[in-house]
Amino acid sequence: MHVPSTDTCKAPDNRLSKSNQLEDKTAADEGGKTGSTGGEPRLINLPSSCGSSGSNSLARPLTDRAAVERDLVVSGEQRRVPGPEKVSPAPALFAQLHGGAMRRLEDDEKPLQMQNEYLSNLGYGDPWRVQEEGMDPEIGCLIRFYAGKPQCVGGADRVQLTGVFNVRKGKLALPVNRWSRRHVTLSGTCLIVSSVKYAHTGKMHILPLIGGKVEEVRRHSHCLAFSSSGPQSQTYYISYDSYTEHLRWHRQAAKIVSQRVSSVDLSCCSLEELPSPLFYSQDLTHLNLKHNFLTGLTHLTRFCRLRSLNLSNNALSDFPLAVCDITSLTELNLQGNLLTSLPSVLGTMHNLQTLLLDGNSLNSLPADLCSLEALTYLGLSFNLFSCVPPALEKLRGVERLCLAGNQLSSLDMAGLQWLPHRHIDLRLNRLQRVVVGEAGLLCHVAQLDVRDAGLEELDVRTLSRLELLRCDRNTLTLLRVSGLALKGLHTAQNELRVLEVFPVPESLTVVDVSRNRLDCLPDWVCESTRLEVLDISHNNIKELPIRLFCSASLRKVLVGCNGLRRLPERLEKSQLEVLDVQHNLLTELPHNLFIKAQSLRYLNASANKLECLPPASLSEESFSSLQELYLTNNSLTDKSVPLLTGHAHLRVLHLAYNQLQTFPASKMARLEQLEELDLSGNRLRAVPTTILSCRHMHTLSAHSNNITVFPEVLQLQDMKCVDLSCNELCEVVLPESLPAKLQELDLTGNPRLNLDHRSLDEGPGEPAVWSHGYTEASGVNNKLCVAALALDSFCGSREALYGVFDGDRNVEVPYLLQCTMGDVLAEELHKSKNQEDYMTNTFLTMQRKLGTAGQRLGGSAALCHIRHGLVAPSDRGGGGCFTVTAANVGRCQAVLCRDGKALPLSTTHTVRQQSEYQRARQHHAIITEDNKVNGVTDSTRIMGYSFLCPAVTPRPHVSTVTLTPQDEFFILASRGLWDTMSTCEAVEAVRNVPDSLAAAKKLCTLAQGYGCPDSLCAVVVQLSITEDCCCCEPPPPPPTDGTLPLPPPAMGTGSEVSSEVSTSEMSSEVGSTASSDEPANQTEKGVALGGRGGVLGRGAGVYGGGRASFQRQYSGALSDNGLDSEDEEPIAGVFSNGSRVEVEADIHCLRGQEVGPGETGTALCVIGGEAQLGAGSGSSSASRTLGGTLGRKGRGNGSVACQGRSQDVIEEVGDAPVRKQGGYFNAPAQPDPDDKLVIPPELEEEIREIMKQQEMSGEEFTYGCVPNDTLVNIPMNGIRD
Repeated sequence: MHVPSTDTCKAPDNRLSKSNQLEDKTAADEGGKTGSTGGEPRLINLPSSCGSSGSNSLARPLTDRAAVERDLVVSGEQRRVPGPEKVSPAPALFAQLHGGAMRRLEDDEKPLQMQNEYLSNLGYGDPWRVQEEGMDPEIGCLIRFYAGKPQCVGGADRVQLTGVFNVRKGKLALPVNRWSRRHVTLSGTCLIVSSVKYAHTGKMHILPLIGGKVEEVRRHSHCLAFSSSGPQSQTYYISYDSYTEHLRWHRQAAKIVSQRVSSVDLSCCSLEELPSPLFYSQDLTHLNLKHNFLTGLTHLTRFCRLRSLNLSNNALSDFPLAVCDITSLTELNLQGNLLTSLPSVLGTMHNLQTLLLDGNSLNSLPADLCSLEALTYLGLSFNLFSCVPPALEKLRGVERLCLAGNQLSSLDMAGLQWLPHRHIDLRLNRLQRVVVGEAGLLCHVAQLDVRDAGLEELDVRTLSRLELLRCDRNTLTLLRVSGLALKGLHTAQNELRVLEVFPVPESLTVVDVSRNRLDCLPDWVCESTRLEVLDISHNNIKELPIRLFCSASLRKVLVGCNGLRRLPERLEKSQLEVLDVQHNLLTELPHNLFIKAQSLRYLNASANKLECLPPASLSEESFSSLQELYLTNNSLTDKSVPLLTGHAHLRVLHLAYNQLQTFPASKMARLEQLEELDLSGNRLRAVPTTILSCRHMHTLSAHSNNITVFPEVLQLQDMKCVDLSCNELCEVVLPESLPAKLQELDLTGNPRLNLDHRSLDEGPGEPAVWSHGYTEASGVNNKLCVAALALDSFCGSREALYGVFDGDRNVEVPYLLQCTMGDVLAEELHKSKNQEDYMTNTFLTMQRKLGTAGQRLGGSAALCHIRHGLVAPSDRGGGGCFTVTAANVGRCQAVLCRDGKALPLSTTHTVRQQSEYQRARQHHAIITEDNKVNGVTDSTRIMGYSFLCPAVTPRPHVSTVTLTPQDEFFILASRGLWDTMSTCEAVEAVRNVPDSLAAAKKLCTLAQGYGCPDSLCAVVVQLSITEDCCCCEPPPPPPTDGTLPLPPPAMGTGSEVSSEVSTSEMSSEVGSTASSDEPANQTEKGVALGGRGGVLGRGAGVYGGGRASFQRQYSGALSDNGLDSEDEEPIAGVFSNGSRVEVEADIHCLRGQEVGPGETGTALCVIGGEAQLGAGSGSSSASRTLGGTLGRKGRGNGSVACQGRSQDVIEEVGDAPVRKQGGYFNAPAQPDPDDKLVIPPELEEEIREIMKQQEMSGEEFTYGCVPNDTLVNIPMNGIRD
């Protein structure tokens, strides 16, 4: 529990008692304090200028007449009318959840008990752990208690602005008008000016601002001119003491004068009663008071012109009777309260047109409600109705019956005949049976919504005038509908085998029967002459009707994921614009597809068996309108490439994972409008040079080919992403100026392209048990909202940690999870050895570590932790001693490939699961029509979104599997991948790909080829579990005799990179400054390029080196200050310069080769974690640096080494060396004579012996390879015994 106070508390009880003392002191010092609400918020002071419960600075205004004059003067006598009731200034505590509105605690509420209940609902089960978490200061971002109500919290500026300023009335040019010191208040829609001495008793001037003006007075500093509207407008000039005050008033006043209607928004302001100055806005018509804690609402009747009132989410347990006296009210919103009944006097609101009562606890309606003859909309969703209320029968003007999320158990068609409603919403009820009524009595029903209602059969033929039917996400096997007036039919995600519509629907425009079990397409579909959209994907349809594509109205057809072997050849009068036939068994497309369907703009035929393509036209002149063509994962050969040139308007072309060997340059030159090209997974040896004719191209992906020459694509000025990983590149030559929009250049997985210095020879190490590769790709909006965590060596050589994080549309949450979650898990391992406990607590602890970013943002997460448990051979049985523990929330998932079959390690939690739905409803959550909790997320367990807690929690699903020799690999991926392919398909796609990086790249490329528009992230971990590794002894402890300890050998294809972010740097407020903005380039002409497999944000570095993609390691044996994270003692031979950890070592075994004065060359190298393009000493061109660290986001305070096949990297900072043919890098010739080599004490004797041997052999020992400005950095495992 966090109660802000001046003393540091060590226990919740002490903290609470001190808070009470502070509160008593605050109450004693409260008298006489006035000031502006714009001051800094003090957690223990009550606001003196806001209209809170303890405010007495303003009295109640007149209410018996409207403000007729534009400059209304109210006398002191009139203002002595008693105001709202004052609350006793007794000491009080306030509670604030997830940084939102603050609520005064009742006398019987106990803060410590509230905090324990909150943490228990969050997911903590151990009472001791609940108390431990309650002591953590970071818990304040989730739940916080205040002694007294703090100022300026909850939008106090929107409540009112007040202060004492110099004021002048009338024109400035008139000498009779002088500046005077006045008390000024801006509240509601009015500006109130009164005397300073008699601010609460004297007369005041009220200036209505709606339709008026607020302008800056340039001749006076910090001065604003407020003017009312109309021919008799008045003007007040106010001079402020500071620019900050001037800006606050100008911003708030500008919002008021710009309004067309007189409205005030005081939502989420922690109000307990209405501020007194608000009642002077007597022309107010719209008032928004949602998300407050209002109790005394008797004074609302003073707004005699009020038309719309929003009182939702105010925890009202009783209906506010005062609103019934507002005769002008037409809209009343009482959603999300605690109402259990409605008063009969509600029937007197004869002008009421809209009444929203959703999200309460109502189970009946008063009979007097039928008197509301003007009522047109009544919201009763998510209450406790077990049947349709009889009072609704007489509400003839209400067209919609909204009873979603109630407790109805049957659908009585006969009962609907007495209701006047045309639209009936009964979704999310548990309808066990349907009672058929008479067709002649149900002609008025036009729309029926029974989504998520648990129906198994549905016959609505009696609804003869039904226009729209929604019955998605049930378990329907049989559906019968009348087609007389049917316009839309939505039955996705059922078990339909029979779908009957009679008679033929002549008005039908949209049909969605996807994800069912239909064997054939019903005949009435082809006979519907107005059908525009048809979605029959994910069924068992083997053949389409011949005349399907002959419809002149059909625009969009989705038939993917069926068993189609051919498509209809007849395409007469076809107006098709979108055709999706992916995941079928097609060997060819109709030969006249592009000739007849000239309106076709989008075609996705990925995941078929296509060997050729139909021609675009029968002559050289083509009328093709095709703009997007997806042909990923087929069997296309080089013969298909010339047929693409007829599509002159083609912008997106995906040909990944086919059998292409060449792409003729002449054909590429004709695709001038091409913007995105994907040629990955083929056998290409080069990218045609004529790609430069595609001047609008911004994305080129050609990974997993045999390309040996770097294409000249960087000369295209619109280029953003170039992916040439997993090829055979030998060298990279960059142009003089890089494209300004370039975000990524991925060169990982090119074994012949050495971007690092020569590695020290290392003896044979222990064989790797696992290795990984991962990739990240942005979506169509060029925003990377995913992140990956990959640590082959985690907390020791026998452990590993992998994770995937998906922020949906935000960048902050996945980045924070990536930076922090590994450290949190390492801490939890010391507290508990139980897999479920430490994994669960890791996710729950991360909820508070997200800080303010997690209050309104959220994201999915999946973690896989591999551990080694020493098991005796006799006790092992058939299993191994390595276990993988997987935990996930949201839509990120993990799957294990065991003997070629997919074994899911995770699950998803949605409201479709009855237990999750009941938990969300228990905490008063509302499920919107898109199946999202309060319209925010479709997952009931997810990281962040703490404002939805406890309806949405971060408690993960945890599973533990013992690894066996039959386990080949496992996959972690983000939501976008699993939305486009199943776990079995993902496993089958990469099972025969030996390289983990290439496997991860393939998964993301396939998902993009299948139409995924979201950000993608995939981690593939190859396993080599044997019986021998299960008996391995754990590694010995590090030596304690002062010698340099040797870390375990690298697990995987590349080394992890040290992170500059530690857990200590991640405070609870870290989310407040997190953003997607990238750091500035580290060099003047540098282009920072991100490290991921897709389109990246600026600010990272050029990929290069070994097979695996660059990684960031966020926990390990070394901390950022060069100290062991456990012992807090310096490691011998290790020193630090900021966040870079360096090891002193002998490098005399590397011989430099001097560059001749005439030799020139360019090369990429890694310098301080940056990829640099430089020239040799004889080159005349200046070197250019590609700044930033290797990874998704670059940082300027640390070194990051590129990955090779070894972790032994020598990092040089200085002039760019020249790469020779052998791949080695040499320092510039003619070194400074003052060069010195720092030799650690423990290596001095060895250096002397080597120098003596060289002198005896006549070989001169020099330091020519290390100039004075060169920094030598070798990781620890580069030191040999």
